[in-house]
Amino acid sequence: MEKQKRHYYVNMVEANDEGKIAEVLNFNFGGHHDLAAMVENAKQLGFAKDKHTKEFVLAMRFMHHVIKKNADNPLFAEFASQFEAFKQQVKSKVGCGCQCK
Repeated sequence: MEKQKRHYYVNMVEANDEGKIAEVLNFNFGGHHDLAAMVENAKQLGFAKDKHTKEFVLAMRFMHHVIKKNADNPLFAEFASQFEAFKQQVKSKVGCGCQCK
């Protein structure tokens, strides 16, 4: 079965105390994982707040993507294998939101 490519647009804005909103950054992000399904699955990890679940899923996906695309960067030399082990531990508990293995 071919994996469905998903496309996301990330737009971060900063809201100050006066109610002014300023765009901070934006970028496209893609892959075959269903981020909404991943958030739903990750709720069973017992985070204190729903927003923590969303932050966790996005952080995991973003970090995985960066490490994968920059595997030869010395910055990730030691961390990559530790992150992979952690990712596999999480995936064994909640899945990944798609049918990949």
